[in-house]
Amino acid sequence: MDALPELIAVLIGFLVRLGIPIGLTALLTWLLHRLDARWQREAQARAREAAPSRLAGPGGVAGLDGRRPCWEVRHCPAERRVSCPAYLHPELPCWQIFRTPAGQLQETCLGCPVFRGAPLPLAT
Repeated sequence: MDALPELIAVLIGFLVRLGIPIGLTALLTWLLHRLDARWQREAQARAREAAPSRLAGPGGVAGLDGRRPCWEVRHCPAERRVSCPAYLHPELPCWQIFRTPAGQLQETCLGCPVFRGAPLPLAT
């Protein structure tokens, strides 16, 4: 019967050394998970509110004001539009059409008002 108090002391020692830190870690994990879920809901709500303002215009390409295609912003004549790849693919932003084969942007796109005025994409 003398071993029973010693066994209880060892079990309480294990609980203090292992149980409490594991419990606190689990509690902290649960709290951080709830906080992350709240932040994600807030980010989705902001994205829904911002979505109409960042939609592109009839050509699908956002201009300076987020609604006009690049050929209107740059005042391209109709003769030039017919052979322009950006005009032929209005579903893509013009700077995506003019990428080099290595995937880099052309120097002319970097200074273009259409590219510089385009809204930043939102992470999903």
